[in-house]
Amino acid sequence: MSILIKNGKVIYGRNFEVVEADVLIEGNRIAKVAKGINESTDTVIDAKGRIVSPAFINLHTHSPMGLFRGLADDLPLMDWLQNYIWPREAKLTREYTKVGAYLGALEMITSGTGTFLDMYFNMDAVAEVTLESGLRGYLSYGMIDLGDPERTEKEIKEALRTMEFMERLNSDRVNFVFGPHAPYTCSIALLGEVRRLASEHGKMITIHVSETMAEIGQITERYGKSPVVLLDEIGFFGRDVIIAHGVWLDSRDIQILARDGVTVVHNPGSNMKLASGVMPIQKLLNAGVNVALGTDGAASNNNLDMLEEMKLAALLHKVHNLDPTVADAKTVFRMATANGAKALGIEAGVIREGYLADLAVINFTRPHLRPVNNVISHLVYSANGNDVETTIVDGRVLMLDGEVLTLDEEKILSDAERVIGELA
Repeated sequence: MSILIKNGKVIYGRNFEVVEADVLIEGNRIAKVAKGINESTDTVIDAKGRIVSPAFINLHTHSPMGLFRGLADDLPLMDWLQNYIWPREAKLTREYTKVGAYLGALEMITSGTGTFLDMYFNMDAVAEVTLESGLRGYLSYGMIDLGDPERTEKEIKEALRTMEFMERLNSDRVNFVFGPHAPYTCSIALLGEVRRLASEHGKMITIHVSETMAEIGQITERYGKSPVVLLDEIGFFGRDVIIAHGVWLDSRDIQILARDGVTVVHNPGSNMKLASGVMPIQKLLNAGVNVALGTDGAASNNNLDMLEEMKLAALLHKVHNLDPTVADAKTVFRMATANGAKALGIEAGVIREGYLADLAVINFTRPHLRPVNNVISHLVYSANGNDVETTIVDGRVLMLDGEVLTLDEEKILSDAERVIGELA
């Protein structure tokens, strides 16, 4: 399969230089970026008036939670979880979870996301949806044992079963990740076993860490140290670990994360909505920590729009620090693209020869994106997911001119309405 994208402005290379060029895709890789490519291909896409961007990488979400969008807003995190979200999740069957996963996949495709890191349950169903949709998914079963040894064993067995299921799919786009939920919901025994298994099987780990002050208080009371120090002391960290949130980090925590090459995923929309706090982004970046971007689940955001998430990230840190130079547009754009790819160890998040053909074509003919004074600035501050026209992942067109080609949009939306009625 070959694709030629002509006549667009391309965000090229690691420095995100905007150039007028064509992009040639052969198989699942970018073969050439140059002016006036005239090679014969299976598909030709005219990108005149459009920007060709790396597809976005959503490095922390819970994709099936779109089913709960708007059901329990304006509440503190633990009240939201314990009294509203967890009771509804207890009713979720595999079929219901799959409906939510379809909704999440559809939303990501239509807003230009190509790769996502997910944590939820019934992840075999999410894997099937990922495979069908054409997205690139890194999928983790969210493990919670609450200190119960019997539950520890059960959670590990389910994680390994899920891993084996995904490996049988034999797809480079569907990847298993170990996903202990958080230090406050997982025992030291579970966390230690996850570390051992991840090393043994060559898998990554994702985990919520230091999201709220309540979590910090709980872990400090239980163990006498911060969540980051706790995880460090049990040998949990490495370059294969991706922590979500990282809001309440002190200087020692940041030093540990930088030393061990841990990626921290910023989730500004969710952190603001749940009043969790503000990540110390400049301190993390100054320390050399790889900071990526995620939306969190659509129940606490309330969407999976990475373009909107970039704007939230940029604006939040400027007003919080009273400094308009903090979280500049290019830094935030990098968090949503190249930094996510770096965390996952894949050649993506950048448009250059030899890299994975994961692209988003964005319509810049609309009034809110004109005049085109600065492409990266417009993407961060002016654009939104509705401006994405075409999404390509792994060299396959998932959406063309606003039409999703891999999923039945009408059926997905209908099923979502049906399921939420049944869960009421």
